[in-house]
Amino acid sequence: QSLSRSPHLSLLALLFFSLCLSYFLSQSLSLSLTHFSVSFLSFPPFLSLYLSLSPSLLDKYTCSNLKFKACHLNERISFESSDPKFGVRPDGSLYAQREVANLSEPIQFMVTARGSKDTHIWETTVKLALHPRDSIIEQEVIVVITFPRRHQRGSSTNGLRRQKRDWVIPPINVPENSRGPFPQMLVRIRSDQDKEIEIRYSITGAGADQPPSDVYIIDPVTGKMSVTKPLDREDRASYHLRAHAVDVNGNQMEPPIDLYIYVIDMNDNRPEFKNQVYNGSVPEGSKPGTSVMRVTAFDADDSTMPNGLVHYRILNQSPHIPIPNMFTINGATGEISTIAAGLDREKVSQYTLIVQATDMEGSLSFGLSNTATALITVTDVNDNPPEFDTKTFLGEVPENAVGVVVANLTVRDRDQPHTPNWNAVYRIVGGDSMGHFTIRTDEITNDGRVTVVKPVDYERNGAFMLTVVVSNQAHLASGIPSSLSSTAGVTISVLDVNEAPVFPSNPKMIRFEEGVPADTTLTIFAALDPDRFIQQTVRYSKLSDPGNWLRINRTNGQITTTAILDRESPYVKNNVYEATFLAVDNGSPPATGTGTLQIYLIDVNDNVPVLVPKEAQLCERSRPSSRINITASDADSEPNAGPYVFELPSFPPSVRRNWTISRLNGEYAQLRLRIPYLEAGVYRVPIMVSDSGNPPLTNRSMIRVKVCPCDEHGDCTAVGAVASASLGTGAIIAILICIIILLSMVLLFVVWMKRREKERQTKPLLIDPEDDVRDNILKYDEEGGGEEDQDYDLSQLQQPETLDHMMSKPAGVRRVDERPIIPESQYPVRPTLPHPGDIGDFIIDGLRAADNDPTAPPYDSLLVFDYEGSGSTAGSVSSLDSSSSGEQDYDYLNDWGPRFKKLADLYGGGEED
Repeated sequence: QSLSRSPHLSLLALLFFSLCLSYFLSQSLSLSLTHFSVSFLSFPPFLSLYLSLSPSLLDKYTCSNLKFKACHLNERISFESSDPKFGVRPDGSLYAQREVANLSEPIQFMVTARGSKDTHIWETTVKLALHPRDSIIEQEVIVVITFPRRHQRGSSTNGLRRQKRDWVIPPINVPENSRGPFPQMLVRIRSDQDKEIEIRYSITGAGADQPPSDVYIIDPVTGKMSVTKPLDREDRASYHLRAHAVDVNGNQMEPPIDLYIYVIDMNDNRPEFKNQVYNGSVPEGSKPGTSVMRVTAFDADDSTMPNGLVHYRILNQSPHIPIPNMFTINGATGEISTIAAGLDREKVSQYTLIVQATDMEGSLSFGLSNTATALITVTDVNDNPPEFDTKTFLGEVPENAVGVVVANLTVRDRDQPHTPNWNAVYRIVGGDSMGHFTIRTDEITNDGRVTVVKPVDYERNGAFMLTVVVSNQAHLASGIPSSLSSTAGVTISVLDVNEAPVFPSNPKMIRFEEGVPADTTLTIFAALDPDRFIQQTVRYSKLSDPGNWLRINRTNGQITTTAILDRESPYVKNNVYEATFLAVDNGSPPATGTGTLQIYLIDVNDNVPVLVPKEAQLCERSRPSSRINITASDADSEPNAGPYVFELPSFPPSVRRNWTISRLNGEYAQLRLRIPYLEAGVYRVPIMVSDSGNPPLTNRSMIRVKVCPCDEHGDCTAVGAVASASLGTGAIIAILICIIILLSMVLLFVVWMKRREKERQTKPLLIDPEDDVRDNILKYDEEGGGEEDQDYDLSQLQQPETLDHMMSKPAGVRRVDERPIIPESQYPVRPTLPHPGDIGDFIIDGLRAADNDPTAPPYDSLLVFDYEGSGSTAGSVSSLDSSSSGEQDYDYLNDWGPRFKKLADLYGGGEED
């Protein structure tokens, strides 16, 4: 600081350090290391020097012959090292006191210089580190030295006095990934007041009291700042701290000073490729030097140092065709390019390269490496013209066939399939002047399909000799000639087949006037047989004749009429009648041709005009707006139709007396009343209509006119409409009588329905009285055997009051009905107005009650038999036995209800007596 304030002293200092530099460069020493460099990396306040030395091997582990010089050359200086492995000789040379075999990690220690009178003290930090370079094994020793001058209080130098106290602050560079031990001292911070006042030191900033915290610590008493753990330059490359000096009372003794700590990069990161597999392409036949692709690797180390400088090389190429080194790579940029000619996709379609990226500028001894794969696809160019498999192809086609494939052309092409360089395009360059054939390419096989697009005729040309050329969709690459095998011949034979007869004029048009009578010869509609080399017979028949007006001669095709040809027939369209005929030869198989005959019928005036409209309505009083527009229609065409002539006949006279007609133009006329008033009614007015034919035809047509009274708008009123309907008084009376009768019938039907509904309500029945079958059962006191058996005894059917009466009867069977003496069962009662849905429930309930009522008839009857006497020829009935071989099962009687309960008890078996 004192030197910086005087320009003269600054010049003297520069001169002194220049001499020191020359001396340093002239010295060399070595330990068991090969190369050292000594650099002043901790900067004193007044100067910084960077030295690189190349010492030779000497004995006794001398590290450097660097002399530590003081500014006062006449003062004796002594040195002390904080590391027992290293020492400093009195001449200032640094040496190793014992062998240091491994300098893979930086070694740091303090060197203190003292004056002979102990009035001057210098301190510096020495750091030793190894740096490999390229492929030569080199070791670089970095010595960080700072010698700030410290003056005694009150002393002076060259008459200059220090006016302000300052710090002794060495700059700090810390290598990353140090192995310790930790904490590892970096530098000692001192104030020149620490001899008089007790000083406390502290540091602040990121890495001390701010995140990341506690990376750096400082001894508050000695001022020794240390790092507490290994640093990572890729995580943080530098730290900015501030150093503080206070007394024990906290008073600031020195202004805060900035400390910059730089993390020295170590080669601890491998290069990393952006992708593990890179894909590139290069056209086949490319010239040397053609760029293919670029690979990129990133190294997290310092890119300005060898640690982060990446070098690329190709380790392997697969396959080694045509040579092992078809590609090269730019070591600095990673760009891959071709180095030799001979790329051929048809031989090798893809190359695989193993690319290595190495840091330390590519040093294989010290650099870290990584690999990636580069896939290089050789893209196709059209360097192979298509070639036919043979020079001649054969095919055959039946005459008159269309759309059939007659030949298949095969080609070979070594270019990449299904690309424009491979897709074949076929062209017929000769032998098909009429365009009978075309060649379509099969998209899958690339073959050419020779296809017929226009029928060929055996009688005209029995064979075709085609010349075909094949090429690709893409043009051939530059310098590639066409192949002679790209041209071939195709011979196509035409097969003769039996062809159908052909009508020369089809359709054939003839003209006749309508009204041609039957059996009139119209024309000869004959067909020709195309098979000129075969003599065949043609026969004719009719296929379509809508009006059945024509017939054709089977042998010569003569057309005659079978009916009158009428132009106004619905079978005639636009004056043309059309019929279709067949011509069949006797070939094998027979062939049939079709011909159409069109007859244009010329109109003649054979239809009278017809009045239009047939009905009209007119007011009974004549007024300007009360008129009827009429026209006529004629089935004939011009000039046998309009213009028409309309006139009223002279008979009966009342027509011209009551009506008048006026012609508006050749198509329309108006009919109106001649008299002022005409009684309402319906009138049939005759009108004579004539057409314009030669001669004209006249028709007497009737128009039905309804005359009625009209309102002010000229519309018929309702009364007038009835009156004009031409209904007489008798007809109206008959209609009214019919209406009255119909209303009476409806009234009687309604009364009958009401009465029937009332009967249903008073007598509730399950079914309709008319449908009640019980009404058909007649109850009599006696029953007989029939009309022929009237002599019968009714006493057996009567209920006897006493047994005596029964006993007094003659011999025979006597019946006594025994009614059980128990209360009668209660039957369900149907409501007066039953709901239709209750009928089913009512029937079921009644049936259940009747089945379980023992008092309901028929009652169990006691049949009394008289003594039959003795000597009967029939013998005793007790001898009769059942014909059944086994006992019969009567248990089913239990399922027949309560009426068969007694029988079930008697015959059902069981345990009862």
